[in-house]
Amino acid sequence: MEYRQLGRSDLNVSEISLGSWLTYGVGVETEAARSCVEKAFDVGINFIDTANVYGRGAAEEFLGETLDGMERSSYVLATKVYFPMSRKDRGLSAAQIHKQIEASLRRLRTDYVDLYQCHRYDRDTPLEETMQALTDVVREGKARYVGISEWNAPQIQGALDLPGAVRIVSSQPQYSMLWRRPEQKVFPLCEEEGIGNIVWSPLAQGVLTGKYAPGEPPPEDSRAASRSMGQDMGRWRDVDVLDAVQHLKPIADEAGLTMAQLALAWVLRLPVVSSAIIGATRPEQVEANAAASGVKLSDDVLKAIDETLASVL
Repeated sequence: MEYRQLGRSDLNVSEISLGSWLTYGVGVETEAARSCVEKAFDVGINFIDTANVYGRGAAEEFLGETLDGMERSSYVLATKVYFPMSRKDRGLSAAQIHKQIEASLRRLRTDYVDLYQCHRYDRDTPLEETMQALTDVVREGKARYVGISEWNAPQIQGALDLPGAVRIVSSQPQYSMLWRRPEQKVFPLCEEEGIGNIVWSPLAQGVLTGKYAPGEPPPEDSRAASRSMGQDMGRWRDVDVLDAVQHLKPIADEAGLTMAQLALAWVLRLPVVSSAIIGATRPEQVEANAAASGVKLSDDVLKAIDETLASVL
């Protein structure tokens, strides 16, 4: 496993990180989920990403129990705030940020998180209020750094321009071979400002593993076949997308990689990407995906990928 500095922070994070959206505490049995976390540490993954809203706290509770007793400095822990936790609890007001960080720390069984992220931008709360609350959270020692997820470039710049506010060190956008929007404005701004990117869905909900054949039902043990985990796959299940993805297989074979490793190495080709978040339901998936760390794709391979997917981008 290789590691990268997360923006201008002093956090060194594994190139592959373990996420918990739709999986731990919700869609995966506890013992299987615990085995995935154990395997992650075995293969050198040190970065765990979660959010308060995942399973309405269930993912954080699972991680709190699983990580309990481990040396706290041996892993980097990130969580998020914004989405509804009840009919009244949502958003990035100062009251909510202070309430939700306390609840997250309690579920995670820790005194602090390494990274506290705004899960989305809150248009109903003044940015100044949000950033002051996050600044207070850092000053109180409850988070070491703050980041954001799915903010556009002007929103990120607005936070950076606020005097006296804690500095954003990370951005968490969706990014994959099939979803390249961050390349337009977010990545250039992050490069200029020293912000690291932790990309989610680098395998496009598992589609880039090649497991979904066009015109055929999904494998029974796959995310797409799960009621709790397959609900957000959307366009990635369209026949034209699945057909194009199947044509990536010979490219991966020629490079000596699995299709998942090819997709992960592709997002990690950019220095502005600090880590790629994987979701796993089995420990062998964790081990195989971790092997993408350190892989360098040739210009010929990158060109072949672009040509293969051009019709569906």
